[in-house]
Amino acid sequence: MSQKAILEGLYAITQAHPAGFDYTLKQVEAALSGGVRILQYRDKQPGEQRRITEAENLRTLCHQNGALLIINDDVDLAKRSHADGVHVGREDSDIANARNKLGKQAIIGISCYNQLPLARDAEKAGADYVAFGRFFPSRTKPEAVQAKPELLEEAKRQLRIPIVAIGGITPENGATLIQSGADMLAVIHAIFGTDDIAASCQRFNQLFDRSERVSS
Repeated sequence: MSQKAILEGLYAITQAHPAGFDYTLKQVEAALSGGVRILQYRDKQPGEQRRITEAENLRTLCHQNGALLIINDDVDLAKRSHADGVHVGREDSDIANARNKLGKQAIIGISCYNQLPLARDAEKAGADYVAFGRFFPSRTKPEAVQAKPELLEEAKRQLRIPIVAIGGITPENGATLIQSGADMLAVIHAIFGTDDIAASCQRFNQLFDRSERVSS
């Protein structure tokens, strides 16, 4: 499944749960039912076979719901689990390596922090999307560099590929980022840290719906 045309909307990033992967799977199912379009599997813990199995299960669930699965920072895992793509680090060589291993249909995204020159280079190197942030205080990466909405506006003028905003995004502050040019909002805690995951996702999707009405 490779549908690069749907690189827009709510982009959820998993976090390991103390209750185990079965609980994470239920969380993801709720997020997909709430309208998540793209899911990134992020797991930094050891256990290669475990991670392959989990990624495969997530891929199946995503595809059943018309969503894409992206693997965080592990090209080999993306290939072995037949994921839709990978999100890599800041170097052009990461993009070239991922493209060589995963093929032309794979979705390759890259973190560009608060640096537009990195994003321009990534686009030239063949990235399918770029991610900027953090935009707000982040529980996952509190030390991450600060980016401002104005960066999204300038990126939208200069880039042709989709743009992801990440970092402390909630339904209360996400509209500004969409209006500034973000095609996707990447979210962890404001989805998976809530009591009603599906409802939280629906609130995020309403931001995109309102943005479409304003732009039209």
